[in-house]
Amino acid sequence: MELIPAIDIISGECVRLTRGNYELKKVYSGNSLKIARLFEKAGLKKLHLVDLEGARGGKIKNWKTIEEIAKNTNLKIEFGGGVREEGDIKRLLKLGIDRIILGSIVIKEPQKFKNIFKKFGPRKIVVAADIKGNRVYLQGWQEKTKKDTNSFLKNLIKSGVKTIICTDIDRDGTLRGPNFSLYKKLIREFPNLRIIASGGIKNIEDLRKLSKVGVAGAIIGKAIYEKKIKLRDLKPSL
Repeated sequence: MELIPAIDIISGECVRLTRGNYELKKVYSGNSLKIARLFEKAGLKKLHLVDLEGARGGKIKNWKTIEEIAKNTNLKIEFGGGVREEGDIKRLLKLGIDRIILGSIVIKEPQKFKNIFKKFGPRKIVVAADIKGNRVYLQGWQEKTKKDTNSFLKNLIKSGVKTIICTDIDRDGTLRGPNFSLYKKLIREFPNLRIIASGGIKNIEDLRKLSKVGVAGAIIGKAIYEKKIKLRDLKPSL
């Protein structure tokens, strides 16, 4: 199971939200590169990097911070938040970003998504499945869609998508523990889909349970920043 620490950016700062609520922002560092370097120094290999302003506004905002982290670490970075255009994807890949996370475009502009996916493929493109009450949410989790989880994932698989990052919005930033039953259900129904779990992880035991459930990876955010999980306890795999 991949262990992927998270950095969420607003105005270049490393922040965390609670349940996607931008009013409940907590700043953990004014220097996101410094945090990324701490992860690298601890032996972690990957980074989940999100431009929260980009996610909400539909256009990448924090290019400077993205570039700093990409050029000054050797972390394999998955980036999301406001990626809508092929030109942005090319620019991100040129910076050294390992894979791109697409969200809103998948539902709002399905043909554009299919064209992009066909061009860059499942190795470079992963899809965010942000779930709340069995509904998919967009625009930095601000917009509810009519899409239910199952039909959304079935369409993704038909398009050739191999990897999703599945976040339970109600758990995210709460330190209440992940939605294990959701991931068990999805793995049972979509056995060929690589599912990266996100939202609610509070301790190492949660990571062990997720590994047993069979998810391909886990994204860890607030638990690191609130010192519920020590970086030295995180190894490249569990």
